[in-house]
Amino acid sequence: MTEDATVEAAGETVGEAKWAALRELEQRHPGLDKSAVQFEVVSEGERGLLGVGYEPARVVAHAPVAALDVLSADQSDAAADARGLAQRIMDAVGVEGRADVRENEDAITITYSGADVALLIGRHGQMIDAVQYLMNAISHRTYGVERKEVVVDAAGYRERRRATLESLAVRTAREVLDTGRRVELEPMTAVERKVVHLRLKEFEGVETASEGTEPNRYVVVLPAG
Repeated sequence: MTEDATVEAAGETVGEAKWAALRELEQRHPGLDKSAVQFEVVSEGERGLLGVGYEPARVVAHAPVAALDVLSADQSDAAADARGLAQRIMDAVGVEGRADVRENEDAITITYSGADVALLIGRHGQMIDAVQYLMNAISHRTYGVERKEVVVDAAGYRERRRATLESLAVRTAREVLDTGRRVELEPMTAVERKVVHLRLKEFEGVETASEGTEPNRYVVVLPAG
């Protein structure tokens, strides 16, 4: 049975001590909900004069069991790796929040939550797409053909992206019917390509195919043969 987690840490300031304690908790529990961590200031420290009499600030960080969010036993090493990397990316960007993971037969989905996740989406989704690209590239290098697609989401962005892709698919199909020429779409992940394939599966007069190599594989829409 998982128990509450407590860590004591020191730093030159109370803020640095809190940061050190939080990092220690995250290393022990990659799925940690940072917003639920509580801090107790043991000592605010003493800077001293010219380094004489310096005492570090000390804090105790406490995370209740509900905040630890330990990966369930049926989730893979790849899911654990994806969660850890996603959390490190969030920290590097400076966004306060958490990264949750869901895994099924086809994909590992990382969902960011927090007050500033819009920073992780970026203009026109460029940031979140870059994060997703990076995570898939690392997954491909680490797990090869055994890997699962990694989908990175925040604030419902992927659902909005799905609607955009379906609209793009229909517009492209109509263009193909009007011109009689094939159209190549932008490179997409396997999950996004599947959205296009399914949307046009019953669209009369056109067919779809995936071409190219990962991670630059793309969908081609062409007249039905």
